[in-house]
Amino acid sequence: MSLVVHVKICGIRTLEDALMATAAGADLLGFNFYRKSPRALPVGDAATLCDALRARLGAACPLLIGLFVNENVGTIQSVLEQVGLDGAQLHGDESDEVLRELRGAGYKAIRPQSLAQALDDVMYFQPYFPANERFPSLLLDAYNPQLYGGTGEQASLDIARTVKDDVPRLMLAGGLTPQNVAKHIKAARPWGVDVASGVEMDGQPGRKDAEKVKSFIRAAKGVILL
Repeated sequence: MSLVVHVKICGIRTLEDALMATAAGADLLGFNFYRKSPRALPVGDAATLCDALRARLGAACPLLIGLFVNENVGTIQSVLEQVGLDGAQLHGDESDEVLRELRGAGYKAIRPQSLAQALDDVMYFQPYFPANERFPSLLLDAYNPQLYGGTGEQASLDIARTVKDDVPRLMLAGGLTPQNVAKHIKAARPWGVDVASGVEMDGQPGRKDAEKVKSFIRAAKGVILL
């Protein structure tokens, strides 16, 4: 059976960019609630944006995912409800307990420094991989000692290839661009890919470049995994 890779466009800040990414074929849209990020979106603005998006698209709306870093479960659940998000991506140093309390509405992003750490992380979070097949089981991002994603640094393909057998739906992030995404998909064969900085206007975090988004999605979905 052939598979088409799922694409998540993260760091969406405007309705215009959300509609553009959807029209280009995005399966998931990400909204960043980490206040220190240049892509952070206030909760009220996100609620207004997502209400308008759902009203415009109806059943054709992509999955709407909130990105959180080291927030408590109560805050995450409150934002999910207030904005009407489908799920949460935990991109900090959260424990498996947070995933357990989210009851399948969240998945973990890991940023391992080594293959050994990656394998430990997979085993640790595996019991709480979401059952929803529209969600990734786990996201693999590049390690950075100071930043939680959006760095433009590339995740290790060796790590991705090694952990993939233990992760039903692996999403790959980190340093992906329209120019390299097809190569990374062919090498790692992930369930999905996630991009933020790689499809932005130069020097403008959070502002999506329509041609880059379209080129990225076209390149990613042009790779058919057998």
